[in-house]
Amino acid sequence: MAGKQKRKLEDLSVDEFLLSGFDSAGESEEDTPKQNGLTKKTKDQKSATSNIDEKREGKASMHKQQLSRLQNKDPEFYKFLQENDQTLLNFDDTDSSDDEEKYHTLPSALEEAGSGDEDDDDNDNGQEASKKSKKAVETIKVTDKMIQEWKAAMKKEPSPRLFREVTQAFKAAVATTKGEGGGQCRYKVADSSVFNALVLFCIRDIYGALQRMLSLKAVKDQKKLVFPSSSQKWQKNQIDIKMYLSGVVQLLSCLTETTVISAVLRHANQLVPYYLCLPKQCRHLMKQLLKQWSTGEETSRVLAFLALNKICRHKQETYLNPVLKQMYISYVQNCKFTSPNVLPMINFMQRTLTEMYSLDTQVSYQHAFIYIRQLAIHLRNAMAMKKKETYQSVYNWQYIHCLYLWCRVLSSLHPSDVLQPLIYPLCQVIIGTIKLVPTSRYHPLRMHCCRALTLLSSSTNTFVPVLPFLLEIFQQVDFNKKPGRMSKKPINFAVILKLSKVNLMEKAYKDGLIDQLYDLILEYFHTQASSIGFPELALPTVLQLKGFLKECKVANYCKPVRQLLEKVQENSSFITGRRQKAAFGVADASAVAAWEKKMQEEGTPLSRYYSQWKKLREKEIQLEISGKERMEDLDLPEIKRRKIQEKKAEDKREFKDLFQSDSDSDEDDGGLKIGGKKGGHKYDDDDDDDLEDMLDMSDDEGMEGGDSDDDDAEEGDEKASRAPQPLSSSALIKLAEGGEDQVEDLELSDDD
Repeated sequence: MAGKQKRKLEDLSVDEFLLSGFDSAGESEEDTPKQNGLTKKTKDQKSATSNIDEKREGKASMHKQQLSRLQNKDPEFYKFLQENDQTLLNFDDTDSSDDEEKYHTLPSALEEAGSGDEDDDDNDNGQEASKKSKKAVETIKVTDKMIQEWKAAMKKEPSPRLFREVTQAFKAAVATTKGEGGGQCRYKVADSSVFNALVLFCIRDIYGALQRMLSLKAVKDQKKLVFPSSSQKWQKNQIDIKMYLSGVVQLLSCLTETTVISAVLRHANQLVPYYLCLPKQCRHLMKQLLKQWSTGEETSRVLAFLALNKICRHKQETYLNPVLKQMYISYVQNCKFTSPNVLPMINFMQRTLTEMYSLDTQVSYQHAFIYIRQLAIHLRNAMAMKKKETYQSVYNWQYIHCLYLWCRVLSSLHPSDVLQPLIYPLCQVIIGTIKLVPTSRYHPLRMHCCRALTLLSSSTNTFVPVLPFLLEIFQQVDFNKKPGRMSKKPINFAVILKLSKVNLMEKAYKDGLIDQLYDLILEYFHTQASSIGFPELALPTVLQLKGFLKECKVANYCKPVRQLLEKVQENSSFITGRRQKAAFGVADASAVAAWEKKMQEEGTPLSRYYSQWKKLREKEIQLEISGKERMEDLDLPEIKRRKIQEKKAEDKREFKDLFQSDSDSDEDDGGLKIGGKKGGHKYDDDDDDDLEDMLDMSDDEGMEGGDSDDDDAEEGDEKASRAPQPLSSSALIKLAEGGEDQVEDLELSDDD
């Protein structure tokens, strides 16, 4: 009751406590609801099961009642059911209940999460462990014997089942390279020898087996490809082929040995038709090929380029544009630093990228226009802002190599109406680069730009004024001035852009500058040697070279310039004599072109000299390279020059008798302490070294003197008393300078 409040135990008397019982009221109240709750739960469960049974029976009986009512409501339809579907009318309660029991019914109440879930988790973990153990049992270890059997079966008759087995084994082998261990593979490769044998077998035999399995015929024309998707068996084997091609790409990404990479690249080159049928795998392959082309060894670079070229030739519309973009970015990244070792790689990338641009001039024009415009924007910012940062954005190796690349592209693809409009803006960018900072320190950069302009001018038959930028150097540099210092090594202008202030003072700078000017002027005149206007073109150069020879007094610089002047004048007189005999006028452009072509075929004095000079120049470069290699291999002894201190010590040893005294009175003069110093003299480290040398010399002399005095004992005592004492450096200096004491000793008395 709500009105009655229960009394506490301490308020009860003894009689009341005994009458109420020993159990406390709180405990009885707490126990009763628990008991009631348990009984309620059991009752609810029983009622739930009875309700389910009743529902099952109720549904069946209700359906039967509906069918019976159908007979009264729609007799025609009921008659139709009797004739066509008798099983529907002959409905039984037992059948329906059995069928319904097959399906899962939701429980009426959800159970709370408890210890039972933990038991379920343990059971699940146990099942997973058992599954893993089954998989581990199912994996087959690949052996050499299995590989030999596969190889024999492949040569005999390749089948899809056999190819699937080999592909799965290859997948397991590739998985080991990344440390995956081939967890989901059927096979397991645990031995390195087995791995090598399996990869070697796949590289050598899989391509031929695939061709025979898909019944693909070889084409005589190697430029044409037979796509495997044209085979009727392609669909059945597509999944296994896709798995194998993915494994080849993954293997290529994990290898580090150059020879193995080259072998896999050759195999990938064979499989290019299969990659072209699977776009996803082809994109993964191109990514690895670009990596090898830009960072691999020499052989790997060539093989990667061949595969890329093959892919782009047969699927230009799909792959050429992205491949050209990635190759250009990789080229720029690799050109950041230039050295004699890196320069051949950069030249290789230039030539191969030029060949890729030659596949489609329309796409090449789009790329060239964008990137040349980008170079022009950098140059414009540098000219406008005139800051160190903007100058550095132009005067760097990446910028110069990009200029040279586009000169090579436009030169190689010259008879092209599409790329012709890009020649003029590219020349303007290069000339602007030369004029940006026209100082002596950037003469090497000017040489690179002039060489690029000469290449572009000769290949595209476009006149570009290169000579003024070269002849300007004769006016900027004073070749008569004596060098401030001698240099140990010559300056290699091919791998530098900027000279230091120390380099400008060296003799090697002027020597290298004369050689570079000789080479570049000769190369440019060679490109114009058969031109009908050669005498007029060469006249300013002839005048300036004559002025240089008058002013320059250094024979080593005058000799190559005089030789160059003679060759240019000889070619000018030759062209003048030939064109005087011509019967056409200057306005007849076709006749002028025919005359120049004839001169080019016959040859001119300058062109003949240039061909001989080029051969000798290439031999010199090869000898320099091979000579450096030979010198590095030889273990030559070093030539050590004597220092000044050593020379002084030797001189003192040779002329030591000049400073020895025969009189007994000199002993007092020589009895100076070695470590003593007089205030009138200052000593440095060289004097200390001389002191040590003199001490060593005196000890040796003392030993020799002791051996010679053993013959006569009496005379030996007297000689020992009269033996010269070692002198200190201060005493030696005094004797050498002629001190006052020595002058007083030499004075004569009145008696004499």
